[in-house]
Amino acid sequence: MYNCAQTVCAAFGREDLLEEMKVCGGGRAPEGTCGALYGAMQVAPDKAEEMKAAFCAATGATQCNKLKGEHRVACQTCVQTAAELLVKIFETK
Repeated sequence: MYNCAQTVCAAFGREDLLEEMKVCGGGRAPEGTCGALYGAMQVAPDKAEEMKAAFCAATGATQCNKLKGEHRVACQTCVQTAAELLVKIFETK
């Protein structure tokens, strides 16, 4: 079973990132970033800042602890949001 970061990477065919993303779920991505967002940023690193801003606008935060605590955003919602942002980015390329 994949964590949030791995799920986003796998959904976009980036199996090469799965091992690296194994430790990035549950708020363990760098700087406490949401794992789903972090995975998406690794899939499209050239759009990472744009994605981070759009994710924050959609969910209220980019850090896992804030998403789960203050904003009460479910992991499934984070994965869905990150995936939708990636789809939009790939559609505009």
